Amino acid sequence: MIIAVDGPAASGKGTLASGLAQHYGLPHLDTGLLYRAVGLAVADEHEGPAFEAAAIAAARALDAAHLKDHAALTTAETGVLASKVAVIADVRAALFQFQRGFATQPGGAVLDGRDIGTKICPDADVKLFIQADSKARMERRARQLELRGVAVDRYALYHQIEERDARDMLNPNGGFFQADDAHLLDTTQLGIEAALRAAIAIVDRTMALKAGGHQSS
Repeated sequence: MIIAVDGPAASGKGTLASGLAQHYGLPHLDTGLLYRAVGLAVADEHEGPAFEAAAIAAARALDAAHLKDHAALTTAETGVLASKVAVIADVRAALFQFQRGFATQPGGAVLDGRDIGTKICPDADVKLFIQADSKARMERRARQLELRGVAVDRYALYHQIEERDARDMLNPNGGFFQADDAHLLDTTQLGIEAALRAAIAIVDRTMALKAGGHQSS
């Protein structure tokens, strides 16, 4: 079973994807970390041809070991870098195979990101699109950072989130939108446990309907 979980930053998609993976006994990949790792690798490069070339090289050389420094990969600044490298077609092409290989392993997997249901796994068994309003997402990300002892400028963080949303949605090489067959889950007013229960219910209902359809055909 392949479960695709998409949505904007701090919508709760990573937490939900991790919870779904644990519930169904599936491996989980936060695909945003791939772009963050590439962005972090070229953080000292100035934008332009050299930046693009360095990002492409970093994407082609990426392996699982580059995803271990979770603290560095989850800063707001690294998120901005991720959205900058994500508009580079050759970066996306390099990371596509990494993601497809993970998704198609025996037994399936849970992947979360921005284009899983539209680009990476358009054939996923279940697709969820997670959303929440910008203010709620800003507060969630701020609390995550503050728990790590990071001082947060909420005004700047809010605008970083809005800026990244706009860049991701306008990315000509991306697929950041709700797939036609994706189930929308708004987590603005939901805690983690309630959101996970709702997500599990969507998966169970979808798989039951598919099983029923197969049996009747």
